[in-house]
Amino acid sequence: MREIGVTHARYGIPWHRINPQANAWNWDFADQTLEWMLELGIEPIVDLVHYGLPAWIDQAWLNPDFPKYMAEYSHRAAERFRGRIHLWTPLNEPRVTAWYCGKLGWWPPNLKGWRGFLRVILGVCRGMVETTKALREVDEENLAVQVDATDLYESSDATLQQEVNRRQEIVFLALDLISGRVTEGHSLYAWLLKNGVTQSELDWFQENAIELDLVGINLYPLFSQKVLTRSPHVRIKMPYAGGDIVERLAKMYHQRYNVPIFISETASLGSVKRRSEWLRDSVASTKRARAQGIPLVGYTWWPLFALVTWAYRQGSKPPEYYIKQMGLWDLSENEKLERQRTTLVDEFRSLAEGGASAVGTFLNREKERIEHVS
Repeated sequence: MREIGVTHARYGIPWHRINPQANAWNWDFADQTLEWMLELGIEPIVDLVHYGLPAWIDQAWLNPDFPKYMAEYSHRAAERFRGRIHLWTPLNEPRVTAWYCGKLGWWPPNLKGWRGFLRVILGVCRGMVETTKALREVDEENLAVQVDATDLYESSDATLQQEVNRRQEIVFLALDLISGRVTEGHSLYAWLLKNGVTQSELDWFQENAIELDLVGINLYPLFSQKVLTRSPHVRIKMPYAGGDIVERLAKMYHQRYNVPIFISETASLGSVKRRSEWLRDSVASTKRARAQGIPLVGYTWWPLFALVTWAYRQGSKPPEYYIKQMGLWDLSENEKLERQRTTLVDEFRSLAEGGASAVGTFLNREKERIEHVS
């Protein structure tokens, strides 16, 4: 991180290691890593929950005390680094968490179907709300960076437009819930009630709504463009997206939430050339978004090194099969996982050192309009 010259970096700390048993705390890992980042002059954007919970939390996200447990852990973390760390992500990718834990049933609590998805996302979002409150209680200068994976849904089949619209609205559901936007006029309101969400549960989010400070969107050209087709059943294809998906999604989020946005994850898979092309295309799209007055304030390439895919957990292929080169450094495809520097390191460092030069000055059109009138 120091070599590429960044001033801020997203970094997750492992709740399951810090809080291995109820009322037991071990901060060694967080102390060593976060203190080292601070020494290097890199301000962490700390992911408090980045997939997975301590095993002692029975039923995971469905545990009625889960929000309390998450808030206590977050409160302790904020107290430990009070005055030195101010940027915190309560939970990374609530929608994807609900998908794998509640819709597909791959991870605890292993529910399936849309009702399972909604049960999990309600628990996740309650935890996010309580954690955001806890962070602000510790230090009013703490900023809650709410991060979710994003998708752009489309279809050339007019008969699928209603489903396209529903899927796109589900992309925003977690952020809508925690900010109290899911009221009777919300497009998913009737669907939520039909699938087991109660009126009192929705009322709770309105009564405990939090203000969104900064929204991070995780997007990838390999996964984030979703095209619905019918053949004969509805299927979802994921064509490789062009760089313009950055500005299109940023515009959607800005119009909906009217807060600063940053690219909290992006990368491409494959050769260094292909990754370099995505870096250039996505940064150019970021520049176009800022020129339109969209407050796109940051850009994160993730991962720094190669990715070991989730399929490794259940897979039966050789370990190297699950290593996907998506980073600025490659990893050798053997048991040593040696770092291999690529030309992307210099490309990214040049961008970081240049500050906003590659993405232009943010054009605040509202301020420009007021000054013109004055």
